[in-house]
Amino acid sequence: MTSQVEQLEFQAETRQLLDLMIHSVYSEKDIFLRELVSNASDALDKLRLEAFQNKELDVDTSDLHIDIDIDKEARTLTVRDNGIGMSRDEVVDLIGTLAKSGTADLRRKLAEAKDSAAPEELIGQFGIGFYSSFIAADKVTLVTRRAGETEATRWESEGEGTYTIETLAEAPQGTSVTLHLKPADTEDHLYDYTAPTKIKQIIKRYSDFIAFPIRMEVETTAPADDESEEVTRQIETETINSMKALWTRSKSDVSDEEYKEFYKHVSHAWDEPLEIIPLKAEGTFEYQALLFIPSQAPYDMFMREAKRGVQLYVKRVFIMDDCEELMPEYLRFVKGVVDAQDLSLNVSREILQQDRQLKLIQRRLVKKILSTVKDMQANNAEKYTTFWSQFGRVLKEGLLSDFDNRDAILGVSSFASTNSTEDQTSLAEYVARMPETQEQIYYVTGESRQLIESSPHMEAFRARGLEVLLLTDPVDEMWVGSVPEFDGKPFQSIAKGEVDLDSEEEKKAAEAEREEQSKEFAELLTWMTATLSETVKEVRLSSRLVDSPACIVSDEFGFSPTLEKMYRASGQFVPPTKRILELNPTHGLVEGLRKAHAERPDDEALADTAEIVYGMALLAEGGELTDPAHFTKLLAKRLI
Repeated sequence: MTSQVEQLEFQAETRQLLDLMIHSVYSEKDIFLRELVSNASDALDKLRLEAFQNKELDVDTSDLHIDIDIDKEARTLTVRDNGIGMSRDEVVDLIGTLAKSGTADLRRKLAEAKDSAAPEELIGQFGIGFYSSFIAADKVTLVTRRAGETEATRWESEGEGTYTIETLAEAPQGTSVTLHLKPADTEDHLYDYTAPTKIKQIIKRYSDFIAFPIRMEVETTAPADDESEEVTRQIETETINSMKALWTRSKSDVSDEEYKEFYKHVSHAWDEPLEIIPLKAEGTFEYQALLFIPSQAPYDMFMREAKRGVQLYVKRVFIMDDCEELMPEYLRFVKGVVDAQDLSLNVSREILQQDRQLKLIQRRLVKKILSTVKDMQANNAEKYTTFWSQFGRVLKEGLLSDFDNRDAILGVSSFASTNSTEDQTSLAEYVARMPETQEQIYYVTGESRQLIESSPHMEAFRARGLEVLLLTDPVDEMWVGSVPEFDGKPFQSIAKGEVDLDSEEEKKAAEAEREEQSKEFAELLTWMTATLSETVKEVRLSSRLVDSPACIVSDEFGFSPTLEKMYRASGQFVPPTKRILELNPTHGLVEGLRKAHAERPDDEALADTAEIVYGMALLAEGGELTDPAHFTKLLAKRLI
């Protein structure tokens, strides 16, 4: 006895996704089975954990498994598990809609893959699992009953924008997904998925390491005996995966292909791992770990809703998918498994947050990951370049949060600098190139390299051949203010405080000239400070300018304009900050303004010129005028 069948429409974005999924051309169509088996494995893990935590849940966990059934006549393939199952609401939420951030980005990238000559395998990368069924099927039927509930749910769709859903009075606990298969088309890499040999091949390739038995009925033959010439045929149930947990095996016993497929399983990604990190700890407490550094950054790496952390097992019993306590946020791209031997199975996130042993495991994992990156940096430049291009920006977040490993993070970091237009530099390389008289590591922050290099702040450093780090990542604005030094060399912004690049001999030689300039410009500086008092804190002579008439600098410990902008964009209040206007005493415009002010101190037009000088300095550093229309009027008036 069933309830009335209800027909519903997919969410608009889900319809678009299904259309892309069904009609896009993928060379690896076999992955739909990997995704369905992975979902089934997750469901079994969740049931085992829930049964352990909820003693009132009346379920049998003694034979958790996955069945694959083939019906050649009906051309159907069914993947069935006796795991946690889903309620009706969960089916509508998880299958009928896409309750996942980044869906628009996913659709865009799938569309790009569709139009490209060699599309990336984005299905696994985005972990959309169930929807990959429509690659091989023109109709999908799902029957599921959640553990502990009596009613079941039947869901069916042809992937054309609608689906039907109904409540069933009874069904086995768990989930079965039946694919009504499309005709085989080997030219399109769509194979005959009713062939047991093909199914076994796919399972061996993608899912051999699944911790639960994957069973399938296969036909076996027995040779004829002496009394009969007929071959005996019989149907037997065969377990077609080895169920060997890769993290428990030595690296020499595991093939690269096995590691790659396991990585795709735990990360729900399609790229290959850049680095594989097996780890085994013995002694006070024991654990095994198998970690992976991806070769591509996940699409949601900078989304607040993104899940992070590695899978946690206790004595090979799955505990949770994204154990944040095992991996700091700045290493959120690392994927893998940690299997602890001494933790209690009855753990929750609240208990984990207080667990000292887990904190020690995290500390060791972090040190191992950073040492692996350091080894890449030293011995495999190509790998390291890939790593830094994908994850350097997020790794630098650790400079703000992980004080214990700050030196290690600085050591494996790379930065653009004026030393090269193409290659980045490590801080150790920068320090090695420093002249003996240089005591600080010079840097400047900004939105782009092009903008920074054309800034007036760079002029004196360029003229003297002094190397400057060019920091353009948003996180750079944050960490440079909290990290005091590297290898005993303090960091110094070339756009903050006063910069004095002269040696003692140069200072002595220029002392008389400076004193003369100070006297000559004293009145102008006092007048300009008063005239521009609403926008600047002080007007003074500069030692950092060569060609430009003026530049704007911040106090040594003040906020940079970019940092102010970042705080305001995040909704935080930042009080207006007045900065310092520096003048180049050797520039014709500044010298002309000094003479004009000395001759005509009451000339109102000179105030316009002072405003123009300030506006030019602001624009030269990539800043924004508060009133562009007013500035252009002033400029037009002075050009007449």
